[in-house]
Amino acid sequence: MIPLLDYIVLSAILFGIGVYGLVSKGNALRLFFAIEIVINAANINLVSFNRYISASTPQGQTFALFSIAIAAAEAAVGLAIIIVTFRLNKEVNVFKLRKLKS
Repeated sequence: MIPLLDYIVLSAILFGIGVYGLVSKGNALRLFFAIEIVINAANINLVSFNRYISASTPQGQTFALFSIAIAAAEAAVGLAIIIVTFRLNKEVNVFKLRKLKS
């Protein structure tokens, strides 16, 4: 059985990579992928804590499945917005997009 600390370390590394991607990049696709990495880190925590705290109830897995479903809907809407933005402005750098601000 893999110890809980291994899951926590993996989740912290993924969360750190996601936060670094959110802070350092201006490309909308990279920001989008960084958000997905942060969501996956949260899902790993949900499932691992549920396994080690109460293995008899699947509450953590249930919350993780809802989170995955919400992330899929967010991915569809987010990618559609990014595609429309690229078609209108020919770039997806969020620092250069000023039309969305008003």
